[in-house]
Amino acid sequence: MADCNFDDPRIDEGISLFNSGEFFACHDVLEDFWGELTCPEKAFFQGLIQAAVAMHHFEEGNLGGARRMHGSCSVYLNPFTPTCGGIDVARLLADLQFCFRELLEDHASYPFRLQLDPQKVPRIYRDGR
Repeated sequence: MADCNFDDPRIDEGISLFNSGEFFACHDVLEDFWGELTCPEKAFFQGLIQAAVAMHHFEEGNLGGARRMHGSCSVYLNPFTPTCGGIDVARLLADLQFCFRELLEDHASYPFRLQLDPQKVPRIYRDGR
């Protein structure tokens, strides 16, 4: 398999969009990049895409979709901890867990009125950028 090009500008663009709360746009940019990959890190980028989708669903009130995407992104990202391509994967996973904590708790009834807390929205941190 080929090596991933971690210098592709779409990675930084996707991170910037994620960190600006533009989760759907982040998904689009990273998915475009992901579609071209043949390297072992393709799963890592799938995890980043799913993290963006999880945040988008949470923001839009699709709580079931948010929970599913959170679980899926964690499965994809965990093998790449603590870092991948200069991205602090461990911190992203911890921050996502903090953001989703209340949604992931067992509830006697589904938390239909739960909303994304803007103070808990995670960021993606990348070395030297």
